[in-house]
Amino acid sequence: MKLTLTVPLVSLALSGCSLQDAANALARDPVAEPTQPPLAANVRRQPRAESTDQRLDRIAAAVRAWRQASDLGTARRHAEAARNLIVGPNGPGYGDADGDGTVAEANAIGLLPGLNGGEALAIPAANECVIRDLLGGSWDDPASRWTILQSKIDAWRPGNNTFPTLPSHVQRIVGWATLTLKSVDLATAKEYAGHSQIHVDASHRALTNC
Repeated sequence: MKLTLTVPLVSLALSGCSLQDAANALARDPVAEPTQPPLAANVRRQPRAESTDQRLDRIAAAVRAWRQASDLGTARRHAEAARNLIVGPNGPGYGDADGDGTVAEANAIGLLPGLNGGEALAIPAANECVIRDLLGGSWDDPASRWTILQSKIDAWRPGNNTFPTLPSHVQRIVGWATLTLKSVDLATAKEYAGHSQIHVDASHRALTNC
């Protein structure tokens, strides 16, 4: 405030006005607050994040393409896409997991929170079925939730399917996608995609038919 008032007062005094005249002039015509410049014509506002059901549709499309893959590389690419859409850039395993040089379905926000929490498309939940089936309970400690999933993946064996103990259906998709990215034959990869389809359908029901 001192700089704002002093400069005009001195300027007016030097032009022949008294300090009282200068003060009266400022009272009649106060200094305007600075305004923000308008957005440049070539600057685009950030688009709104997609909805939970829109993200589920993209996950469903990835799982469908994974099931219909004609070779193992294609199956792995779509499994990577499904996993990336769920975990987001701060989640476990996000990125170019199949090593083809492209991050399939790169995104800025995951369906579920990342390892350190943060924004997620499925939170806040739409209803209690989303909390129970899609989220599988509270995500107050996301690092713990992802650690539990990793322990289930590590313990999984053909004769020991550990994924049904996971309360979150979309986390189970992450599990099947992770196994697909490690698989060595197309038939097995497509079998895992079939399991993932069950959990896509359950997640859709949680969102729309609660």
